[in-house]
Amino acid sequence: MADPKGFLTTRERELPARRPVALRLMDWKEVYEQGDLTQTRRQAGRCMDCGVPFCHHGCPLGNLIPEWNDLMWRGEGRQAIERLHATNNFPEFTGRLCPAPCESSCVLGINQPAVTIKQVEVSIIDQAFSNGWVQPHPPERLTGKTVAVVGSGPAGLAAAQQLTRAGHTVAVYERDDRIGGLLRYGIPDFKMEKKQIEARLNQMQAEGTRFRAGVEIGRDITWDDLKARYDAVVVATGATLPRDLPIPGRDLLGVEYAMDYLVQQNKVVAGDSVAEQLTAEGKHVVVIGGGDTGADCIGTAHRQGALSVTNLAIGYQPPQERPENQPWPTTPTLFEIASAHEEGGERVYLASTVEFLGNEAGEVRALRVAETEYVDGRRVPKSGTEREIPADLVLIAMGFTGAESEALDGQLRLPFDARGNVARDEDYQTSEAGVFVAGDAGRGQSLIVWAIAEGRAAASAVDRYLEGETQLPFPVRPSDRSITV
Repeated sequence: MADPKGFLTTRERELPARRPVALRLMDWKEVYEQGDLTQTRRQAGRCMDCGVPFCHHGCPLGNLIPEWNDLMWRGEGRQAIERLHATNNFPEFTGRLCPAPCESSCVLGINQPAVTIKQVEVSIIDQAFSNGWVQPHPPERLTGKTVAVVGSGPAGLAAAQQLTRAGHTVAVYERDDRIGGLLRYGIPDFKMEKKQIEARLNQMQAEGTRFRAGVEIGRDITWDDLKARYDAVVVATGATLPRDLPIPGRDLLGVEYAMDYLVQQNKVVAGDSVAEQLTAEGKHVVVIGGGDTGADCIGTAHRQGALSVTNLAIGYQPPQERPENQPWPTTPTLFEIASAHEEGGERVYLASTVEFLGNEAGEVRALRVAETEYVDGRRVPKSGTEREIPADLVLIAMGFTGAESEALDGQLRLPFDARGNVARDEDYQTSEAGVFVAGDAGRGQSLIVWAIAEGRAAASAVDRYLEGETQLPFPVRPSDRSITV
């Protein structure tokens, strides 16, 4: 275990400081200062070596959290990264982007602040990259079997790495011009700089994984042709259909989907030229949706020089402490202050948007909003509470409704379930033999840890389909339901 008295002698939860707001708004670099390994080791030492480590239950990947906490506290970083990589292909992603359901399940969290599991995780992998401990692991033999992975987000990359290491020849197809999926174009650089993706892709290429960017399956190559070329196909295209807000004025110029806005800025940060870029510079910006994507839009708008930023959420403001109906070790819904919220703007709860208002040029100029009231379990605008909020740019960040179905349904003839996800069985296989689904495409919009866990599990199922058995881990099945969802 870690320090036997650590949770008694170190009762405070410590995290790296965020860079000053005025400074970080001048660039697109990550918001956190360089971590202090002494601090991280002290925090890792708070791990209690619980008889039943509930952090395992909170983590879909089944990360060996007490083990690598102990190793980090002892200063054995190389052994710690081996333990971490045993269950997680990409801790540099999860350590920056995961909402850390493991911390909500931490036993110490019953009466003290939880162990800083997420920070320990990212410290382990950053130290490993700095010291050259992250090396390629090419397979000892090739099976002669081929696998196509469609989609290069966390699920697709996890499946590809596992299958490559099992000895299969794997090609990853991505319709965007760069590999990474939402990791590349959905996450602002101030949350994760893209050098993290490049470092991992270099390792995967050295292991033998092949990448095909700028190729859209269903258009450049038909799904039937892909099936004919490869022994198995993994669909990891994500749940990319945005949830719309079909109210009067939706067709006005300046009312945009959040992801379109974020992708353009990520391309600019990468050095690309984007014609007629959506920008918040000199504008009053309204972001509809109180989740992570909304926060990403807030941080991006501040860096672009918005005049004002208003964030609207239709429901109640969550409590700051765990409510009684969400007891430990469940993951509670709490009021969070992301780095973007520190940077300015106004957050408005119980706000229902009823109309987008435009000017004579057909551009949005304001939103008409009303207070939300609950009627028979429904959230509706309360009559008589309407008011206007100035807006030159409105970003809809209300989540996603499922996977894109046109090519999958029309060419592969894959059925979809009632939630808009590709239907699959307990082994991640669809109704088409040899075609598997992993991540949000089969699960719906979810957490990055679930995407990686499903990518690993689908890889195991594919390996067994190709070889008759597998030595790859099978962490979760599609029917698994976790308290973290």
